[in-house]
Amino acid sequence: MALFRVERATVLSPAEAWRRLTDWERHGKVVPLTRVTVSGPPHGLGTVFTARSGVGPLAFDDPMEVTVWRPPDAADSGLCRLEKRGTVVTGWAEIEVRPEGRGARVVWREELRIRWLPRALDPVVARVAARVFGRAAGALLASA
Repeated sequence: MALFRVERATVLSPAEAWRRLTDWERHGKVVPLTRVTVSGPPHGLGTVFTARSGVGPLAFDDPMEVTVWRPPDAADSGLCRLEKRGTVVTGWAEIEVRPEGRGARVVWREELRIRWLPRALDPVVARVAARVFGRAAGALLASA
């Protein structure tokens, strides 16, 4: 599995950073060639959503479920864990938002496996995913 970690500091409050990062449909606006649909309540434990990535016959679904939902408060970090339940992409992602100074620090950790892709390519997948999701996190934090 490809494991990566991305960190971003922001002047946003932890609550605002959390709100922007867990607005799942907005992810589709910042991740290239991706559209996100949410089924059921949009926020909280048990939320299920699907990221459809790609073009035409090369597109695939990446369904995810929120298995941990602990928003940050004035003193404590928040943590959201997603379990990837697809036939193409499996693994998990965690978004942690920590109070830091007058803003927040975001730590995005993810372990993913792309089926049918040789494990020897995991380091390449990790580097590409860190770049894509690092840019996505930055864009989500930057836009209202």
